[in-house]
Amino acid sequence: MAKIIDVGSIVSHFESLSDPRHTRNRKHLLIDIIVIAVAGIISGCDGPTAMHRWAKERHTWLTRYLALPNGIPSRDCLRRLLMMLKPEAFQRCFQNWIASLATSPPSDPSHPRAGLPSEPQAAAQRIVAIDGKTCRGSHDAARQLGPLHIVSAWASEEGLALGQVATTEKSNEITAIPVLLSQLHLKDTIVTIDAIGCQIGIVEQIVSEEGDFVIAVKDNQPTLKAAIETFFDEQIARDFEDLRYRHYETTDESHGRIDERAYYLCKVPLDVAAFDLWPQVQAIGYAIRLTQHADGHETSDVRYYIASRYLSGKRFAEAVRGHWSIESMHWTLDVTFREDDSRTRERTLGNNLSWLRRFAVTLLKRHPAKDSLRGKMLRCGYNPDFLVEVLMLNKV
Repeated sequence: MAKIIDVGSIVSHFESLSDPRHTRNRKHLLIDIIVIAVAGIISGCDGPTAMHRWAKERHTWLTRYLALPNGIPSRDCLRRLLMMLKPEAFQRCFQNWIASLATSPPSDPSHPRAGLPSEPQAAAQRIVAIDGKTCRGSHDAARQLGPLHIVSAWASEEGLALGQVATTEKSNEITAIPVLLSQLHLKDTIVTIDAIGCQIGIVEQIVSEEGDFVIAVKDNQPTLKAAIETFFDEQIARDFEDLRYRHYETTDESHGRIDERAYYLCKVPLDVAAFDLWPQVQAIGYAIRLTQHADGHETSDVRYYIASRYLSGKRFAEAVRGHWSIESMHWTLDVTFREDDSRTRERTLGNNLSWLRRFAVTLLKRHPAKDSLRGKMLRCGYNPDFLVEVLMLNKV
């Protein structure tokens, strides 16, 4: 028996969303347009024109679930509405939808905890990775606008998009991160951020909202980095003699190479002045990856971290590995959804389309079918029953 879309449950998530259109321009129901936009993106559409074409081809099928009082919305109707919806309000309506999804991690071999021994979920804080991505095709030279830059939050172990904030320049990421953090529930959360988020104000905000952090330290904080690097160089030379520390190691083999990773976490040394300006930092971390390539040569990569809690070695490793999952999600957006090829220049439209893609990644990742994300997306386009399964995953 074919499954059906529970439109009522979807409508409930968008009850708080105000329709920005004038009453005389409401030929099509707001929820009809939203469902078409979401389903179209999941089926491989890249924008309003493709959404309209997809909906025209699926007109008979859509009438089984949507009112469509005046038929399929035009391309311009879809575009205008997505340009008018305020991104923050639009995203907020997806939060209940996201919260209704199962809490177990998706079955994905690229998942950050794949290959790591299991740990009781009750003992672990949620890991939320924050990172930025530039939509390279969205620059508008005529209006002297650079490409749209999106800073997003991703629940690493659950495979959930939690929110995003758009900026016009990558340099504005430092100001966008606090805005995004203010939209998230940080209690019982470990926030991971790359080095651009290594700012005193950001760590203060996370701790003040009862969250924890694991943040990379690089050359944008030269004094802090030098202090951590010197500390670990000395301790490694002494083989960590007479020092309490936490440690975890993993070995992974794939694509003809072997990756050996080691993670060390120590409490902040009390006699180093560089940490006086960072009272929220309770631990410092060192992660090294040794890679043996198929041709026999070896490479290494070392990274340094600050943390607000003296985590177990295993949980520190999971936080570091978990952050890479958001970079994997960005790669998916470019390869599967061709986000970098999008020429959408209107900022609000670009922001809302970008969010729809991230939400689509969330739903597709969580479907248990043994297939790639692109394979699942193509199946949604070919098979309406499979599309319903993806849309109603929490009801399956």
